[in-house]
Amino acid sequence: MSGFSSEERAAPFSLEYRVFFKNEKGQYISPFHDIPIYADKDVFNMVVEVPRWSNAKMEIATKDPLNPIKQDVKKGKLRYVANVFPYKGYIWNYGAIPQTWEDPGRNDEHTGCCGDNDPIDVCDIGSKVCARGEIIRVKVLGILAMIDEGETDWKVIAINVDDPDAANYKWRSHSTIILSLPGINDVKRLKPGYLEATVDWFRRYKVPDGKPENQFSFNAEFKDKDFATDIIKSTHDYWRALVTKKIDGKGISCMNTTVSESPYKCDPDAAKAIVDAVRKCFLEKGQIWC
Repeated sequence: MSGFSSEERAAPFSLEYRVFFKNEKGQYISPFHDIPIYADKDVFNMVVEVPRWSNAKMEIATKDPLNPIKQDVKKGKLRYVANVFPYKGYIWNYGAIPQTWEDPGRNDEHTGCCGDNDPIDVCDIGSKVCARGEIIRVKVLGILAMIDEGETDWKVIAINVDDPDAANYKWRSHSTIILSLPGINDVKRLKPGYLEATVDWFRRYKVPDGKPENQFSFNAEFKDKDFATDIIKSTHDYWRALVTKKIDGKGISCMNTTVSESPYKCDPDAAKAIVDAVRKCFLEKGQIWC
């Protein structure tokens, strides 16, 4: 168990809906900044934003204090992804690795495009349908280099370490296990067609909204676990520069309770006051907040 918990506020699928996060002491924290990137050696934490098969576009609110999960809004309307045939909603548990950031001011050497200004995205391909706001531990299997409207938008492929099949994802040399590490080739073997479906989904999911198809580097081929880990580590370095004010986040809220070298660090009472202020704001507007 991670020791972290989530707390829903207001009704799901409403403009007021928020998912706040707490540590093991019940104190409010930021899922972006206060949940560690690593759960264990070679195991990363993942914040689940969107459960598999659902359509509501939920995401960590990077510009809001404490960065709760909320539903994305465009032109005043809540956003949902379309069901792109033959898929129903998101085809994996979708979320982010905390303490990472794709720097919009840095040109990615692999894609030639700048980052998308968000934590790095991760797709959990395990069998369990996770809950929104759940923190799971994942093994990284590989990565896809997507270019979304001219921005670098890496998609990490991973599996929940508690999944019944997690132990089956290893590097192999013929029939001999040479390293006990998860690998992208095992996804091809154990879930035939899943990687192709992932590329197809990411390529076309915005088309129903009138957007062009997304593009990919490396001819839409997945890179392996070691490559993926290097990318994640680089986005962790960019995050650290962001949260220590070495880079201007241009609107990103870096409020946190645990990063000792960060000038944005606050105490638990200040974090609670943020949640109380959000609640008070909605109540004053006559909106339901439970």
